[in-house]
Amino acid sequence: MLRITPEGQVTALVQGLPSQGDHHTNAPTPGPDGWLYFGQGTLTNSGVVGPDNATTGWLHRHPGLHDIPCQDIRLTGANHESRNPLDGGSARVSTGAFAPFGTPTQPGQIVRGEMPCSGAIFRLRPEGGRPELVAWGFRNPFGLAFTRDGALYATDNMYDVRGSRPVFGAGDLVWRVRPGTWHGWPDFHDGQAVDDANRYGPVGGPVPRRLLAAAPNPPPRAVAVLGVHASANGIDTPRGAGFGPAERLFVALFGDQGTNTGKQMGPVGFRVVSLDPRTGVVADFASNRGSSSGPASAIGGGGLERPIALRFEPSGRALWIVDFGVMTARGEHLMPVPGTGVVWRVTPIAGGG
Repeated sequence: MLRITPEGQVTALVQGLPSQGDHHTNAPTPGPDGWLYFGQGTLTNSGVVGPDNATTGWLHRHPGLHDIPCQDIRLTGANHESRNPLDGGSARVSTGAFAPFGTPTQPGQIVRGEMPCSGAIFRLRPEGGRPELVAWGFRNPFGLAFTRDGALYATDNMYDVRGSRPVFGAGDLVWRVRPGTWHGWPDFHDGQAVDDANRYGPVGGPVPRRLLAAAPNPPPRAVAVLGVHASANGIDTPRGAGFGPAERLFVALFGDQGTNTGKQMGPVGFRVVSLDPRTGVVADFASNRGSSSGPASAIGGGGLERPIALRFEPSGRALWIVDFGVMTARGEHLMPVPGTGVVWRVTPIAGGG
């Protein structure tokens, strides 16, 4: 994580984070305590390195990488057989959880926790140094926001139907972060075990097996469940009366990535929503007009493509939305279109509440 001054001076605040895999270091956000909070995503989809990580590009570059727990865990020894893309796919290998590709694990095997770990939220002094763990058991905590009462909320991009351990039908989550708590990844979704065949077993595929022999703690429930593959990213809370109650949260939904994450019946996301964390009720705030949902480039006309980040002005008079722009999928490959990203400034209607 870097600090960049207006004059262009670059200083590393923290290095050595496990960010070379599927998900990265996200959302540096100042906290009310003066610390800088940020999310660190996992290296894999669901705890097991597989051929999908060769498709996403990092397995060939870093064949020894794997997810890192934040405290000691005990494994079930569930191993997952797959083709071996490192030798051209001719052979098959067995891979266990929190282990390098092609490395099986044993029932009862202990994996030691390390810092920094993956799938976690940390805090850091503004001048840099060693990060402190806030909470863990997330998949990809992308956006962070503090409400006026000091509560920390996070968006979390959930499991895909891919790799050696695909998980079906897991909507993205918004958490009220519980400090010191494991939030359920890689064995739970919104407090529900992923080995529930009726909820998370892929059609025609194996039901995900649990990876941890014992949960670090009972997994909590999220405050809201969003669309499957909606890609819940930026999050913030209003600072003025023009956008409704201060307790509400606004979330940028980047939108699904097609076959890269699992097939959908139709476009999911591509909008900004608001939600009440007390009830979990989600409502559209900004979306494109038309007979169908989706990005402007797909349904015609102007409007949002892929909202990825948002922030309210300190004055509360406007909401700024960063729109990534057009991105299409060709098979397993994602194709951003240069020069299509924009920044929107949204103001409330005069007299609105």
